[in-house]
Amino acid sequence: MQAIRTWLSPLIRARRSAPRQAGRRRRERWARRFMGALTLGTVLLVPLLAAALVVRAWPILAARPLSELLFSTDWHPLKGQFGFYPFIMGTLWVTAVAMIIAVPPSLLTAIFLAEYAPERLRAVAKPLIDLLAGIPSVVYGVWGMLTVVPAIERYIAPAVQGSLGAVPLFRSDNPTGYGVLAGGVVLAVMVFPSIIAVAEEVVRAVPDGLRDASLALGATRWQTVRNVVMRRAWPGVAAAVILGLSRALGETMAVLMVVGNMPRVPGSIFDAAYPLTALIANNYGEMMSIPLYDAALLAAALILLLIVVGFNIASRLVLIRLTPAK
Repeated sequence: MQAIRTWLSPLIRARRSAPRQAGRRRRERWARRFMGALTLGTVLLVPLLAAALVVRAWPILAARPLSELLFSTDWHPLKGQFGFYPFIMGTLWVTAVAMIIAVPPSLLTAIFLAEYAPERLRAVAKPLIDLLAGIPSVVYGVWGMLTVVPAIERYIAPAVQGSLGAVPLFRSDNPTGYGVLAGGVVLAVMVFPSIIAVAEEVVRAVPDGLRDASLALGATRWQTVRNVVMRRAWPGVAAAVILGLSRALGETMAVLMVVGNMPRVPGSIFDAAYPLTALIANNYGEMMSIPLYDAALLAAALILLLIVVGFNIASRLVLIRLTPAK
């Protein structure tokens, strides 16, 4: 009898635990489906946003040729003229200046914090850098108006034009301080924390064994960082730069306050510009009685979305081409 009981006990326990196991499997299936639905919803956000903008902007897309909208420099809503070319170029000018200013110091700061700074200094510097990301953009705009714009008007523009005035990039008839350079400086300060935080984490994630091997072969500290660490961390560093680029392309309030907001194509870094973000923020909700004006502003939002998506896709393709195969 004891032998039969011993032989049957595993079967009895398995039968008793079967309902609990079935319940756990059901909960696991529902959890997997729920998380899959959330993931699918997140992935579909960009196409849904683009579709909504296309629907709302369709009246002007149907009424005007696409080439006229993208390449015309005439912006006179009362006359029915909606040329986005000055706004597209203003966006690209300000973003390009911001990234040229921001990327070198951001990467050097990240390398210093990851490779050279003592732990005590890093513990103090990182929270202060992260604090920059939490400052409202309007505060950056006010700082730009009170500090950056007067400095450009009084000191930087006269000095640069006195030495490089023959170069069209630095020549302007009446630099007021409000323009591409002011917007680029403010945007550069705003993207500093994004690039530094991601790049520093990526550089620190490089295995110490690679550093030790390079130093053991006789390389200096800087040679190790430049030729070994940064080569290994290059994909992550590029992702940090792309993140900063996306932030710069989409920033609105701070740029609106210092860039001048004149609908013309900039010819130098001291000229005023009018990015797409400033156009939408300044005018949406006003003069909606003008035919096609609402559709034109939503078309501007669609163009801005396509520019951001296009830059991210192009950067990803370049990154895939430059990353060595494993």
